[in-house]
Formats: sequence, structure tokens, C-alpha cells
Amino acid sequence: MKKKFSKLFTSLCLILVAALLIQPATASAEEDLFYTYTYDYWGIERESPDAYAMNKVITTNTFGIGNLNSAEGMFVKDNQLFICDTLNNRIIQLSYENDNYSLVKVVTELNNNGKMEPISLPYDIFVTDDNEWYIADYGNERIVYTDDSQNVIGAIYKPEDEETIEADFKFKPKKLVVDAAKRIFVQAENVNKGFMEFEYDGEFVGYIGAADVQFDFIDYFYKLISTKEQREQMEAFVPTEYSNISLDADGFIYATLSTFEDENAASAKPVRRLNAKGTDILIRNGYYEPVGDVQYGSGGGYEGPSKFIDVAVLDNECYYCLDMTRGRIFGYDFQGNMLYAFGGIGYRQGNFKFPVAIENLGDSLLVLDKELGTITQMTLTTYGKLINDALNTYKKGEYDISADYWEQVLKLNGNYDLAYIGIGRSLLRKDQFVEAMEYFKLKFDYKNYSKAYKLYRKEWVEDNITYVFIILVVLLVVVFIKNTVKKIRREVSEE
Repeated sequence: MKKKFSKLFTSLCLILVAALLIQPATASAEEDLFYTYTYDYWGIERESPDAYAMNKVITTNTFGIGNLNSAEGMFVKDNQLFICDTLNNRIIQLSYENDNYSLVKVVTELNNNGKMEPISLPYDIFVTDDNEWYIADYGNERIVYTDDSQNVIGAIYKPEDEETIEADFKFKPKKLVVDAAKRIFVQAENVNKGFMEFEYDGEFVGYIGAADVQFDFIDYFYKLISTKEQREQMEAFVPTEYSNISLDADGFIYATLSTFEDENAASAKPVRRLNAKGTDILIRNGYYEPVGDVQYGSGGGYEGPSKFIDVAVLDNECYYCLDMTRGRIFGYDFQGNMLYAFGGIGYRQGNFKFPVAIENLGDSLLVLDKELGTITQMTLTTYGKLINDALNTYKKGEYDISADYWEQVLKLNGNYDLAYIGIGRSLLRKDQFVEAMEYFKLKFDYKNYSKAYKLYRKEWVEDNITYVFIILVVLLVVVFIKNTVKKIRREVSEE
């Protein structure tokens, strides 16, 4: 009896020890989980392999310069990272090499012809190919540009334009980009007419890309039947402000919009691509408009649609939108197809508390967190790189190689609709219309299916026009002979 009890006690101890050993490993695995998903044709959320994985979290305190304080913006040029440490009134430059960051310099003041002028509340920075710095010097109510040694070259203050600028207007620049012609486009506070455009010499050109007016039909109805006094008390229908601005490799402006009513989320066009006239030319050929989450609730204390606070554009015209509602990143290809979404609100690595800016650095994405004072670096996984390679080779016209990459993607994720569509697009480009139609039909891509069908019908007609013509001629001859025979028989019978 004692022997049996001893064996039972020993077994229980071993089970307990095993459980203690397994538990931490399980918790660690859960902590490392980086949830990535996309949406299918039916709007159902589908989990997918991670396209990006956590690399590191950067804090400026590790460089001996203290932590960030409500940083509002950042910019990447080559391997250089520029951070607008807003409440600390400084700009920090870091260099990235061999997966490590090093401090280049900290700028708190600028040299204006020998006079040192302090930066005040910098919100954003843009650095050109010739290393000129353009700073949204919010506190000083100006855009200031300098050389690489921070000698002031020029500055832009409140435009003196009585026709378009109100007398009590305060120039508070928050975001900016500079194109190849040195035109400066600015998103300024309390400006709802679009982006302000300036020439290099500071001349105010006007506004570009005014956002659409957002209004509620019920409010509009009440305005129609209200008295003048009641209408004056109601909020006017005015265009909304953009939340951020970015520039792609071809010089087109990408703009994000976050100030719209929740019920208008599907039609608000929260990310746009503007040409020189300010017209939105963003392609939207996906299952759904590029609006972030298709389905959303109020879980975790966060409710409402995705609202984009920034956008980063890659050289292949894929773009990543940063959502301020749930801290997620939404990737889209050049056709507006959703690639994947990941991230979230929280303290776990890979999540954010108050994300305000996103940039791409090589194969990585960087996200600036205003509340935590950190920059999170996420790097492409094998799965994410295969998707990028498939898109890149397609853009280069290497359709066979692109299809091969999509096949590899399907081996890792058989439910990835875009891989089937990608193979179909490659087949379409190779004039294999019937095969392309099969892939498009499989994933309900009716736009591309219709395109393939029209091309297939055109090809069929061109290939068979001779036979069709011969058949028509034969039919006409047969009809002619038949009618002639009938006529002869009728004449004979009459005689």
C-alpha cells in the first residue's frame, strides 16, 4: 500500500513540475502572437500569416538625450531617420546601419544669418535629395527651410492674401511635403480648403485638393424647413480638414482624412492620391474601398470606423495607412486591394497607445507613438516578402515570375484571395484570357473577369473572322439558291 501511494505521489509531483515548466512557455508564445488578417469577398475577417514581425522598439533615452515628449512627426530619407520631438522643441537625427541606430545630432535652434533662433513645437519635417530641411515650425507659425548644417535658407509665414486668407487667421503648419520642383504643400491647422501650396520663394499659390463636404441628410432637411435664426445656430456644412500628407516616388500627393461622421465612413475616401490639379486619382479596384476595417464593433472600449492619421507609400505604389482608432496598419496594393492588417492598441510589443506617424525604411515599417514616446520597427517576414516580390515583378512586367511568387504565397496561405487574383492578372497580361477568367471567377473578381472576357471575345472574333465570313457567305448562297429553286418551281407549275 505504501509502495502504491509512493508511486502515485511521485507521478503527481512529475505532472506538477511538467505543468510549471510548460506554463511559462505557453504564455511566452501567446505574448509573441502578432495577429494579422485580411477580408474576403464576403467581408469576413480571415487570419493570415504575419506579413511583418516585431524587430525592435526605439527609445531616444538609450542615446543619452532623454525621452521623446509628445513627438508628432518623423521622416525617413535613405538610412536617416528624423524625429520631431515636439514638446521638447527639438529635432533628432538618427542613422540606421546593420540593424542598429546611432545618434547623428540633436537640433534645437537654427542659424539665421548669425542669429540663433530656437525651434518651437516642430510638428513635421521633410528632407529633400539635396539635404535641405523643411520644418513645420508650429510654435513660431512658420515653415522654415535650412541646409544640412541648419543655416536658414528661407521661411514662409502667414500669406498676405486678403482674398483667400482671413485677417484673424493664424498660420499653424502641422504637416508638409516638398516635390521635385521645390513646391511646398502644407496641411495647416483650421484650414479646410485643402493643402496650402507655396513656391520655393514663399509665394502663396493657393489651395489644392479640397476635401469633399460631409453632411448629414437629416440635418440638411431641417435646414430647409428651419427659420433663418435656427439655421444660424446650426453647424455650417464645410469641407473637412486633412489629417496628413505624403509624397510618392512619382511626385503625387497621398492624403489622409480622419474628420468624417461614422455613418459616412464607406464614402469618405479617407485616403486619396492627388494629381497636380488636386483631383483624386487613387485606384479602388478591391473588394472594398480602402477604408480600413470593413467590419467593426465597440470591443475593448474602441468604437467606430478606422480613421487614418498617416500614410506611407512604397516605391511599388503599395501604401500603408495608420489607423488612430484601433492602432492598426492597413496595407494596400496599387489597385486598392487590401494586402493585410495588423497592430492594435495596447502595451504589448507591436501595439501602440497613440500612433501618429508611419514611415518605411527598407524592408521595415516604423511607427511613432506619441504617448509612449517610442518608435516601433517591424520587418517583413518571408510571407510578406513573397507578396511584395509578387507585386514588384508584376509592375516590372515579369508576369511569369510574379505568378510563381503568388504560387509560393498560396503554399503559406491557401485562403489568400489576392494570390489567386494576382495569378489571374499575370495570365491576363500574357493573353491567356480563358485561364485568367477561371482565377477571377474563383475569387469573385468580376471587374477583371469582365475585362478578360471582353479581350477573349475580341481575340476569338479576330481569330475566327475568316471562318465566320465564309459561313455567312455560304448561308447567303444557300438562301439564294433555295429562293431561286422555289421561284423556278413556281414558274414551271404555273405553265
